[in-house]
Amino acid sequence: MDYETLRVERAEGVATLTFDRPERLNTLSMQLRAEFGHAIEALEADPTVRVLILTGAGRVFCAGLDLAEWGTEGHTAAGAYDADAVQMLLRFSGPVIGAINGACVTGGLELALACDLLIASTEASFADTHALVGLLPGWGGSVRLARRVGLPRAKELALTGRSLSATDALAWGLVNHVVPPEELLPRAHAIAREMLAAVPATLNAYKRLLDQEYECTLADALVLEREASLAANSAVSRAEIDARLQSIKNARAARMRDGK
Repeated sequence: MDYETLRVERAEGVATLTFDRPERLNTLSMQLRAEFGHAIEALEADPTVRVLILTGAGRVFCAGLDLAEWGTEGHTAAGAYDADAVQMLLRFSGPVIGAINGACVTGGLELALACDLLIASTEASFADTHALVGLLPGWGGSVRLARRVGLPRAKELALTGRSLSATDALAWGLVNHVVPPEELLPRAHAIAREMLAAVPATLNAYKRLLDQEYECTLADALVLEREASLAANSAVSRAEIDARLQSIKNARAARMRDGK
C-alpha cells in the first residue's frame, strides 16, 4: 500500500518505517496516524517482517501532534484519544528499534519511549513540552519517561520543557547508542540483523516476557518467568537445540573467515 505521510521499506526480515512529513516536522496528523495504524497492522501480518525500525525524514524525528488540527470539529485533542499512535505501535509484536535522526518532541518522545531500544544521531535531541503549552501526556509518556530515566530526571524534563542532547540522553539511560548521522540507519540495521539470528517465536516471546516482568513486583516477575520458561522450554527437543547450536557455530566461523 502507498502512503502519503509514511515510507515503508522491507528487506531481509526488517521493515523501516519513516515518518515523511518533513515540511511539517513529521507531526502526527490524523492522516498520518491513520496510515501509521494501517502500516503497523500490515507489518504485523507479514510473516517475513520480524524487526521494525522507526525513523523520520529530514531534520526532525517527530514533533508530536499536529496542533493545527487541535480545534477540528468532532475530534477531542486532535483525535489523540481516538487514534493513539503508541497503542498502534505496540501492536507490532517483534522488536522495535527507534532510530532518532533529529528532534524528538512531546508526542514524538512518547512514541520513542514505546520503542524497545533507541539509537540516536548526534544531531538528535529530546524534549517534553506538554507543560509549556498547558497539556498533559496521554499516550503513556509520563509513565515510561519516569521508568526510563528515574523520577527526578523525568520531572526535570517534564516540568522545564528543556531539550536534552543526544549525549545527555545516553548518560541518562534514555537511549542505547549515539552515532554520527550517517551511521544511524546502518547501526539500526546491524542490531536488527543480530536480532534476526534468534529463533523467531522466542524473539517475540522474550520481548513480551521482559515487558510483562517490568510491570510486576520482583516476586511476581520471578513466578511469571518460571511459568513462561516451563511452557516454552518443555516444547523444545534436544535435536532442535543441537541444530541451533550448530547454526550459531557455523555463523561464527563464517564471520571469522570474512574477518568480521
